[in-house]
Amino acid sequence: MKYNNVINILDKLISCKSLTPFDDKCQEYISNFLKDLGFEIEFKKYGDVTNLIARYGSQRPVLAYVGHTDVVPTGDIEKWHSDPFKLTEKDSKLYGRGTSDMKGGIACMLHSIEDFLKHNQNIIGSIVIVLTSDEEGPAVNGIKKLVESGDLSKYDIDMCIVGEPSCKKNIGDTIKNGRRGSLSGALRIQGIQGHIAYPQNAENPIHAFSSTLDKLVSEKYDQGNEYFPPTSFQISNINSGVGATNIIPGELSMDFNFRYSTETTKDELQNKFEKIMQQSGLNYAVNWSHSGDPFLTEKKDLLNACALAIEEELGVTAEISTDGGTSDGRFMAKICDQVIEFGLINESIHKINEHTTSSALDDVTKVYISILNKLLAKK
Repeated sequence: MKYNNVINILDKLISCKSLTPFDDKCQEYISNFLKDLGFEIEFKKYGDVTNLIARYGSQRPVLAYVGHTDVVPTGDIEKWHSDPFKLTEKDSKLYGRGTSDMKGGIACMLHSIEDFLKHNQNIIGSIVIVLTSDEEGPAVNGIKKLVESGDLSKYDIDMCIVGEPSCKKNIGDTIKNGRRGSLSGALRIQGIQGHIAYPQNAENPIHAFSSTLDKLVSEKYDQGNEYFPPTSFQISNINSGVGATNIIPGELSMDFNFRYSTETTKDELQNKFEKIMQQSGLNYAVNWSHSGDPFLTEKKDLLNACALAIEEELGVTAEISTDGGTSDGRFMAKICDQVIEFGLINESIHKINEHTTSSALDDVTKVYISILNKLLAKK
């Protein structure tokens, strides 16, 4: 383990039982660490959510590191190899809730900044750290709130690294330069309940909806582009009936989701969906829920610096990808035109026995240090 302090930092972070949205003094420890490095600290509290904003320097360009200190619940604690809130090494793996998502990434970030500032007393530009305890939950009072309330406006952020676990199998195999948008809907179709032997006296919503459902599934919502696959329409739940075999159901409910590219918008998707439903003549209602627009980083300064750092430090050529779920990058993209995601391996995140390794922490730390040197060090 080259960067021993990363383990020490991670050990402290894991010991904080920061189950979303509560921070359990995790950000207090981080703020004290950053104060010792010369950062100015600001806390923003919204409801039960704690948000930390820290800044070093006052000039541009401004490089921000964005992340979250909250973690998901442990699940059945009896199935863990060890206490999920105590960093434990076993068989060359480091176990604990948040080791990969994303306290491990935060530990790498903190030590990389410490190392960088130790060797660069006068830097070009500034470093900003933005952390929230509301990423794993509703994600309303965290980064989204900081962006919409203007709390981050004065920091003039030019480039942003979201430290989510972006890699799939090996450190450096993936950098995310965007994410798809997410639009969900809850559809309810009203039929007429009746005895199954007298269908003429009833209206079966399953039968009535079947041809329309086929249209919704087969519709080409867009073709995607070089960065994004075509928009995906997926059904997560569909329910009808009361459990008896002799009753025609009176209602059908369906939950669905669009993961969509930059080739369309949520309004266009809603309009296409509503048009198909209106043509069906069904008695229906739909409630919409939008959790984020797609974002894409096409400007290449930060992306190139990260890809080159991975190649130089790890000997790996990273895949540039927009796959996966949503992240806080969707909010940062509204105030910053260079947003990428790079961090640890995501294979064990949210699972029982979540883990990382010391070599993975080393590798991410090396990449982070290299990025800082490429973008902010005086030549």
